[in-house]
Amino acid sequence: MGAIYLVRHGQASFGAENYDQLSALGMEQTRLLGQWQRDCELPLSKVVIGPARRHAQSAEHFQSGSQSRHAPLLIPGLNEFDHEQVLYRYRPEFRDKAAMAAYLATTSNPRRAFQDLFAVAVERWLSGEFDEEYAESWPTFQQRCWKGLHQIIEQAGPSQDIWVFTSGGPITAIAQQLLTIPDSHIFNLNWSLVNAGVTRLLYSGNRLSLSYLNNHAHLEHHRRADLVTYR
Repeated sequence: MGAIYLVRHGQASFGAENYDQLSALGMEQTRLLGQWQRDCELPLSKVVIGPARRHAQSAEHFQSGSQSRHAPLLIPGLNEFDHEQVLYRYRPEFRDKAAMAAYLATTSNPRRAFQDLFAVAVERWLSGEFDEEYAESWPTFQQRCWKGLHQIIEQAGPSQDIWVFTSGGPITAIAQQLLTIPDSHIFNLNWSLVNAGVTRLLYSGNRLSLSYLNNHAHLEHHRRADLVTYR
């Protein structure tokens, strides 16, 4: 039996010009994950990444903590959905990032205000009523992530332990398939996924099961509340 460890990337750079890079805290989160993997002597056969920069950076800092040296395998199907398009299809004026920044600056809690906006935008995307407006509908995204996972399994040996660095969306879509969570509730799971949290799958032949979801004990162990982040 083999294992696949799905890792949500470390904290990215919310509010920066380029979101797609780890913050200093994100680098620390993934390095601590690597140390945990090494200290627990968890097997590591292969490293897989999605195509985003934050995925590659997470794998890099993880390996610095674990003291491992694996050339990552790129699986494009494990990319995140286009969160910017999901948002501006709901609020077209926010295609202009400056307009969105100006709006958030008027709120008492910009992170919370963004989350509230984004939650409604995601509901619109999930509804299926506006699929033609999106470059990638929710069903298409689900299928892409599932195919990406099976691409990993097809290329793996029968008992490999594979660490996969991706985003919350693909982890959510994969967990949904395994747990048969309806679309109407699935993003309740997504919002709870911790940066550098780990979801472990077990595979054997055509069998695939969920071992654990969103584990972040490797961060809680350090008794620092700032290490546990969600965006």
